[in-house]
Amino acid sequence: MPYPPGHRDEVRTRIVESARKLFNRSGFDNVSVDQIMADAGLTRGGFYSYFESKSDLYAEALACFFTDPGWKSRWKGIDVDLNAAEVVPQIVRAYLSPQHFEDVDNSCPMVALPTDVARAGKTAKQAFEKAFKAMVEVLAGDAPQATAQAIATLCIGGMVVARALDDRSLADDLREACTTIALQLIRDSALKPLFSNPA
Repeated sequence: MPYPPGHRDEVRTRIVESARKLFNRSGFDNVSVDQIMADAGLTRGGFYSYFESKSDLYAEALACFFTDPGWKSRWKGIDVDLNAAEVVPQIVRAYLSPQHFEDVDNSCPMVALPTDVARAGKTAKQAFEKAFKAMVEVLAGDAPQATAQAIATLCIGGMVVARALDDRSLADDLREACTTIALQLIRDSALKPLFSNPA
């Protein structure tokens, strides 16, 4: 009996969502294909009909609202309207929000996995780079590229360091500081470029 239309896409989505959750919890290196498939309610045998390798799966697991137009905010109480005129401040506040900080399973994988990626193969690095470039593109708007890169780095790096701290108060202060500086960069970029070329 043939599967209903859309079945293959649904299964692929389940695998990607399980991978994202497990990668965020345990890191890329510490999660096996068997664990991903079991979490998705599937057997290992079907994995390679969807993905060539775990690194290829990682490339899809990196989807967030920067790379996947169908991605819906998974952080309770946080909405990002990518069509809004003031989308960049929305993204900064969402990314550095307490909700994102606390929701490790649904975290942006760029927060959970940068160290793993640095040690991983070319496919994983390319996927991370693609996601980072997409984030910069969304953040750029009318701002210079350097400003968008700095804002993206504040968001990702701020969350990485905050998650590594044991002191929750310090982690909250750090996220707030990164938010304030990123929003100031956005305001300043409306007035002048971050870097200006000498005449």
